[in-house]
Amino acid sequence: MNSWEIKEGQLYKKFVFKNFVDAFDFMSKVAIEAERMNHHPKWTNVYNSVEFWLCTHDAENSITEKDNQLASIIDSLV
Repeated sequence: MNSWEIKEGQLYKKFVFKNFVDAFDFMSKVAIEAERMNHHPKWTNVYNSVEFWLCTHDAENSITEKDNQLASIIDSLV
């Protein structure tokens, strides 16, 4: 997966935006897509940065195709 890292058995990526409003807008878009997939990420937001950790809880917290799909969607929303 391009520019996503594997950290502690999860896909990880940090995004940095111009300001909080841009970061929040991005998170809102991700939330809609995650809900459609019924695949909800672990994420954090501090001011202009958003960090994701993706794994599939139903698959013993391993990385699955669902995580790769969501990572691709997240990348497309930037």
